[in-house]
Amino acid sequence: MNFFRGVMGGQAAGPQPSGAETIQKLCDRVASSTLLEDRRDAVRALKSLSKKYRMEVGTQAMDHLINILQTDRSDSEILGYALDTLYNIICNDEEEEQDENAQKQADDLGVQFTDTFIQDPEHVTLLLTLLEEFDFHVRWPGVKLLTALLKNQGVQVQGIILVSPMGVSRLMDLLADSREVIRNDGLLLLQQLTKSNAAIQKIVAFENAFERLLDIITEEGSSDGGIVVEDCLLLLLNLLKNNSSNQNFFKEGSYIQRMKPWFEVGDDNSGWSAQKVTNLHLMLQLVRVMVSPVNSPGATASCQKSMYQCGLLQQLCTILMATGVPADILTETINTVSEVIRGSQVNQDYFASVNAPSNPPRPAIVVLLMSMVNERQPFVLRCAVLYCFQCFLYKNQKGQGEIVATLLPSTIDANSISAGQLLCGGLFSADSLSNWCAAVALAHALQDNLTQKEQLLRVQLATSLGKPPVSLLQQCTNILSQGSKVQTRVGLLMLLCTWISNCPIAVTHFLHNQENVPFLTAQISENLGEDERLVQGLCALLLGICIYYNDNSLENYTKEKLKQLIEKRIGKENFVEKLGFITKHELYSRAAQKPQPVFPSPEQMLFDHEFTKLVKELEGMITKAVHKSSEEEKKEEEVKKTLEQHDNIVTQYKELIREQDAQIQELKEQVSSMASQTEQMQTTITQQVSQIQQHKDQYNILKLKLGKDNQSQGDGSQMNGLQTEELTQLREEMEELRKQHTLLQSQLGDKDALINTLRSEMSQTAEGSAAGSDNTELLKELEALRSQVQSQSAEINQMKTERQELLRRAEAGSSDAAPSSDGSLDAAKMAELESRLAALTTDTERLKGEAKSSSESRAELEQQLASVNSTVAILQTEKAKLQTEVQESKKEQDDLLMLLADQDQKIHSLKQKLKELGETVDDEDDLDARDQTDDDEEEEDDDED
Repeated sequence: MNFFRGVMGGQAAGPQPSGAETIQKLCDRVASSTLLEDRRDAVRALKSLSKKYRMEVGTQAMDHLINILQTDRSDSEILGYALDTLYNIICNDEEEEQDENAQKQADDLGVQFTDTFIQDPEHVTLLLTLLEEFDFHVRWPGVKLLTALLKNQGVQVQGIILVSPMGVSRLMDLLADSREVIRNDGLLLLQQLTKSNAAIQKIVAFENAFERLLDIITEEGSSDGGIVVEDCLLLLLNLLKNNSSNQNFFKEGSYIQRMKPWFEVGDDNSGWSAQKVTNLHLMLQLVRVMVSPVNSPGATASCQKSMYQCGLLQQLCTILMATGVPADILTETINTVSEVIRGSQVNQDYFASVNAPSNPPRPAIVVLLMSMVNERQPFVLRCAVLYCFQCFLYKNQKGQGEIVATLLPSTIDANSISAGQLLCGGLFSADSLSNWCAAVALAHALQDNLTQKEQLLRVQLATSLGKPPVSLLQQCTNILSQGSKVQTRVGLLMLLCTWISNCPIAVTHFLHNQENVPFLTAQISENLGEDERLVQGLCALLLGICIYYNDNSLENYTKEKLKQLIEKRIGKENFVEKLGFITKHELYSRAAQKPQPVFPSPEQMLFDHEFTKLVKELEGMITKAVHKSSEEEKKEEEVKKTLEQHDNIVTQYKELIREQDAQIQELKEQVSSMASQTEQMQTTITQQVSQIQQHKDQYNILKLKLGKDNQSQGDGSQMNGLQTEELTQLREEMEELRKQHTLLQSQLGDKDALINTLRSEMSQTAEGSAAGSDNTELLKELEALRSQVQSQSAEINQMKTERQELLRRAEAGSSDAAPSSDGSLDAAKMAELESRLAALTTDTERLKGEAKSSSESRAELEQQLASVNSTVAILQTEKAKLQTEVQESKKEQDDLLMLLADQDQKIHSLKQKLKELGETVDDEDDLDARDQTDDDEEEEDDDED
């Protein structure tokens, strides 16, 4: 104990040991002591010396401390001392009294000890294992130590934690700790862990981080909360920024809806604390991360839709129009609303309907524009309003039309201030920044909208009393020629370039003023300072647009005359050099990076993001147009016209082939249908032939029976007069059969008329060429069937004749018979004759039924045969007609091929001439290949026909 009294400052005899010697003795005590209490006391002493003797403790004691963490896991107190000691030697505490050099040395020392600690990755894994201990004296210093390691060597420590099993999950458990100090330090640890590491960010997000963080924010009072809310928001920003996977997970988890209560600031906006301003600022940044223009368009549009549906956009617009909101919060809210509505038609329409709580109510757009053109407003606020106006008009042709309409004579309301009036007022005010902002805002109202460019030409301005009004285009050029500030002239030149690009009518209006072209050539040709070179480049761009989009409607300023003017007054090389200075400007590169106008000072506010896209698109085209001669342009126009004619011919040819293919396909389907019908008819005829054969056999049997019966009837013809009655009945039935035959003949005539009608309809669509061979076979089969039917009809007629002969003989026998049986026959013979007569009557009735069915079958067969004959005639007629059409189609195709060959020869000769003149000619192999493919398809179709 005397030793420790000497270390801790007690009275001791003899010389006092130095700090390094004391630390060495303590390290030996830690390494050699067998009692836990002795090691604990030595580690406690090292902890007390670790801040004053940081270098010595870190150099001599680190290995012993790490060994304590590995071996003395059962004693939480010694673990806590060891972790605190390691934290003191690794952490770089910022002390105000230290100068810059001392702080740098301390930082370097912390990094060195961190490298020593993480040299073995197992040390970090050991630290993660210790965080599972619930004891406060172990867990809290462990969290602080790991945070310090991440601050000093973040990338290396992140890599070790990432490959450690359950490493991130153990750290996520810190957020569920009931002790606030551990939970809060756990937030700081996760902030360091998730910096610039997408893999860890995804793991943390899928460990339910969003749910836990939002719960903590709600528990702490949302925007009214303290530093803990700020730490949660910073961690959320780390997880979501530039991480599309986490953003999608956040949106699909319906966490956007939980952001709405953050912005319910209430009506009393007085007394905003600094922490509340910081919290709300971070919350707005979090919304912007979800709808940033750098995100994929689909993800941004989905988040914008969710923010509108849950009412978040409406809540932001409420803050926008509220009073008493701090300036920085108002500026960030404007920027946030801008990106929520950018490119979303539904959100843009809602924003257009928002009114400020004034009397009378004014649209929010008008109120914001009033701030933009007011030079007394802060610069960042004016930039935010400009960005909001640009986002409102981005891909919003409806909104562009509404803004331009406020400038047209028929819609101007003298009793109210409109957006157009504010823009014109800012365009011609004395403040150069207002000029620039108004010019850029008006240019966005014309972006990619030819209709509004033409409508804006109608705007007339009354410059002063007693003078006629001048057009807006003319007034812009007048101010430009007056030599105002560079910022004003740059803004006006950007407006004019956007206005007349891709609008020949506006170009004509601009050139109609005789002073514009001389002014531009004078500006470009002068040798001025560095600031004026940018104006010269924009003047060159404006003059180049007048050449490229010139429709040659003004005789004095055609394309050729303007190019001659450039060559004489400026020089082509000098013109191109001045034009190229725009893209080389430093502020051009800065503006091209992102849509939001962010500038350090008002003087550097020169370029607009959308205008940089226009310059990039037009620079090459204008350079090429200036260097071309008139002959080259004429030849190029002729080639273009020839190519257009060629394309039109090819298009017509392809359409004709498509129509023919469709017709051929339709005819093939009809032929297939008719072939199936023919097969069905052939099957039916075969069945009917077999039925006729059966009827023939039955008729022969009846004929034999009838002959026997007639013979018997001749022997007994004198019985009771019964035979005469039967014969009368048979005659009546024969008359009925004749009537039925007549009726069937009339029905057959009706069927023939119907077949003729069908023949006229089918003649328009049937294909004869493909069915020629089938028709020949069908005709042969029909001829064979016809011969069979004729032979069978002859046999039926012969049987009818024989039956009539039998009937006639029976009638003659009945008339010649005389009643000679005056009672001489006996009763037995009489009974026998009566039975024979009854049998004969039965056979006669059966014969009549079979004859009737045979007649009906014959009539049906005749009707089907007539139908088949008519179908054959139809097919033959259609075959001849389609063969004629095919010949005509082949002739037309041959004519088209000849015409195409002539056109190709002309194009080839024109290409040769252009190559001889040194002009680069695009290769048309793809077009030739397509033509060859079409020709091959045509030949294949002809072969198939």
